Amino acid sequence: MTADRREPGPVLRETGLVAILRGRSGQRLLAACESLLESGVRCLEITMNTPGALSVVRRLAGEGAPGVEVGVGTVRRPEEVDAAADAGATFVVAPNTSPAVGERAAERGLGWFPGALTPTEIERAWDLGASAVKVFPAGSAGGPRYLREVRAPLDDILLVPTGGVAVDDVPGYLQAGAVAVGMGGPLIGRALDDDEDLRRLGDRAGAALDAVARGRSGA
Repeated sequence: MTADRREPGPVLRETGLVAILRGRSGQRLLAACESLLESGVRCLEITMNTPGALSVVRRLAGEGAPGVEVGVGTVRRPEEVDAAADAGATFVVAPNTSPAVGERAAERGLGWFPGALTPTEIERAWDLGASAVKVFPAGSAGGPRYLREVRAPLDDILLVPTGGVAVDDVPGYLQAGAVAVGMGGPLIGRALDDDEDLRRLGDRAGAALDAVARGRSGA
């Protein structure tokens, strides 16, 4: 029996891009988030294992900027769902599929994006009530071609490929049927560790958004 499902937020669907912020230091985390938002990237996933993650989520959620969705990633336990919800997150993301995490996300009214890779894993995550399934690690599995082949028999399931997604891969993933892509390192780079790289984050964000536009236009 399929569990209750919360649909992906409108910003994720509209922009087709989730920026994944993960770092050893949280010193530049807020600045990186602000740079992404200023550049037009409006769906952010801040991972639980980044220092200061929840305080930044709380601040961004408290600002209540319209057209912005902020979630928490690397959420593997129900108590982490509670922490994300209490901070004001609207969704949680995981590298795996935990029924307990999915149940708690539903109880707290959060979107849930569990990680899965094989067709069997993807189907199970969907049946448990995923808002969309995070196909992870998509790049290592074969990139857009893998997603296209998996989605052929599973075309009713919303998929968000994540893991090794480069800018040049984005159009292919969207044309293969992804509802959005999750971008970590290729987008964020060393922005959380290095001021000079942080200054280049806006340029990378612009390139990623351009790639989304090309993918959706079929170019």
